[in-house]
Amino acid sequence: MNTYIALLRGINVGGNNKLPMKELAALLDGLGLQNVKTYIQSGNVVFQSERADVAALSQEISAAIGQSHGFTPAILLLGLDELNAAMAANPFPEG
Repeated sequence: MNTYIALLRGINVGGNNKLPMKELAALLDGLGLQNVKTYIQSGNVVFQSERADVAALSQEISAAIGQSHGFTPAILLLGLDELNAAMAANPFPEG
């Protein structure tokens, strides 16, 4: 089982592209993703999936949001190892 972090760009900003986190979680659950957890209203989501094709999964999520909410956000989808590597490579660890 792969753990992913999805960072959705430009949702719930200034009253635009409204997407309540309960609806986002339900949408991802409906796509067969597991253990879906959202963080505040930011569009940050952690979930698990057997799928390994990150690009296809990101496109599927964006398209599903487009169908249900009328906009298709850009999504940065990272595996847990990728996120940990990015944090370890932080050039400003003290700031």
